[in-house]
Amino acid sequence: MARQMGVPFVDSDSEIEIRLGEPIRDFFERVGEAEFRDIESAVIDEILQRDAEFVLATGGGAILRESNRQLLHKHSTVLYLRSTPEELFRRLRHDTQRPLLQVRDPLQKLRELYAARNPLYRRCAHFVLETGRPSVHGLVNMALMQLELAGILDPTRVAATVGAEKTS
Repeated sequence: MARQMGVPFVDSDSEIEIRLGEPIRDFFERVGEAEFRDIESAVIDEILQRDAEFVLATGGGAILRESNRQLLHKHSTVLYLRSTPEELFRRLRHDTQRPLLQVRDPLQKLRELYAARNPLYRRCAHFVLETGRPSVHGLVNMALMQLELAGILDPTRVAATVGAEKTS
């Protein structure tokens, strides 16, 4: 999406790992979720204060804190790429880097996370896109079309479709 919009891509988890000097999983195991969420909130706040256009990807738990939801909703255009727990399991079943999924039954954990987080994502989001099984290209085009139709993106500024404001 960032490439098509001609803007930088920022991943909050990558920025957090740079700050920590270690993988999130290691920090999470060593220090715990609460301290990780404090750092995550500080990093998201700093990113959103940048005076530039960019596409931001946040970690899945970023919306757990009300302050993060408010910051993201107020200072960016939030796209919630909604997937079912079963779709996520299919994509993530071999992932060893997500601390919360390193459990005996990752599908059940995904169902629990979805039940808790889906309402928060919906509250934070400006747009909800059902991911289903479209290609990455198809999903990007759906997102760009939504932003264009909403008047957020200027279609003459984007490499094939659109141009941008801060977008999460």
